[in-house]
Amino acid sequence: MGLFENKFKESLKTNVSLLDKIMHYIIKRKGKQMRPMFVFLSSKLFNNVNESTYTAASLIELLHTATLVHDDIIDESNFRRGFFSINSLWKNKISVLVGDFLLSRGLLLAVEKEEFKLLKIVSKAVKEMSEGELLQIEKTRKLDITEEIYYEIIKKKTATLISACCESGAQASNASKEDVKKMSDFGEKAGIAFQIKDDLFDYTQNPLIGKPTGIDIREKKMTLPLIYTLNKVDDKTKKYIINTIKNDSKNSIKVEEIIMLVKNNNGLDYAEKKMNSFYQQALNILDELPNNEAKNSLIKLLEYVIKREK
Repeated sequence: MGLFENKFKESLKTNVSLLDKIMHYIIKRKGKQMRPMFVFLSSKLFNNVNESTYTAASLIELLHTATLVHDDIIDESNFRRGFFSINSLWKNKISVLVGDFLLSRGLLLAVEKEEFKLLKIVSKAVKEMSEGELLQIEKTRKLDITEEIYYEIIKKKTATLISACCESGAQASNASKEDVKKMSDFGEKAGIAFQIKDDLFDYTQNPLIGKPTGIDIREKKMTLPLIYTLNKVDDKTKKYIINTIKNDSKNSIKVEEIIMLVKNNNGLDYAEKKMNSFYQQALNILDELPNNEAKNSLIKLLEYVIKREK
């Protein structure tokens, strides 16, 4: 990871002083770097971490950072991981261009290194992530998300990138086609479990305010605990929940009422059960792959995905 960090910094260098300053800010506030870890462990699983692995990890991290910059603009968010977001400091126009720069830098990196298989994997992930975001926006307007559509959205929005991490890591290590596919499937299951865990955070206590955040409800996002509750309650309660989300999603008291309805109707238990099911499916895929130190680390990383506190 130390060597990767140096290579990643190198890939962000630019002669434009404003852009260089923003890149420096991005590096300083980087997150847990879970996605590059998935890339390296997926390569190491097949005993072959090489230059292609570093390219794959940089490509994924550049893409992921680009999507975060653009997401903050879409969500009008002023903070990211406790720091000011790029758009809050440099406004939307510059932020859009920064996201474009990061994305194009990643694609160029793959072309320069002639890593066309990796480029294909990551380009497919970009396409699916865009489709997932747009599908969610479309369904949020109508509030008619079924559980099947929910899974389709999170597969595209979240799971596709973690799937690309694992697939590109295996591809970089010259694993067989069959094993590359297994790693792609493993990443997808891990990514779905990751997103359901995120959904659950919306209903758990925020230590800063002593109560659940309800951010997803305020943003009219239909997550798994809420979808399950809507399918379980009577028509009158269902109508009340939908009307509240449509018309009173900024009202803190009403949001807390919906949170209690979800809890009382076992929405959180159901989502947790589903999360554990995808976690188990991911473990089952790993069972078919080589036993080594990397596999044990992937199991620990998977455990972290569903047990993390934030």
